[in-house]
Amino acid sequence: MIRKNIFSILVALLLLYLSLVNPDKFLKGELAGIPYIDKIVHFGMYFFMMSVIIIEHRRRLRNPINLFLVALIPLSYGVLMEILQLMLTSNRSCDFYDALFNAAGTLTSVLLWFLIKPAVKEPIR
Repeated sequence: MIRKNIFSILVALLLLYLSLVNPDKFLKGELAGIPYIDKIVHFGMYFFMMSVIIIEHRRRLRNPINLFLVALIPLSYGVLMEILQLMLTSNRSCDFYDALFNAAGTLTSVLLWFLIKPAVKEPIR
């Protein structure tokens, strides 16, 4: 089971780290001055997470219902990270809009997969 999900697990661990570390460690200089950069980062992280999940399981996610059920994993994970920020850190807070952008990134990945899936050719086994 872990082998089939190794990249998804690695991305989840990376997001755990990025969610709980002091944001001053990686948002410095001009980057920190970009309006709403944190929302853009949240969107991108969860878009990436869902995209990795889709790529790892593209053969099993032929049914749209299964894909939306699997999307509940990063959606729930994003909410959990916001709660953990509130409970475990002193320099982070639980932000509804961060969770909203996490969800937007996840759902954008799903919708993009629906658009490109017909063009993806599966190798013949």
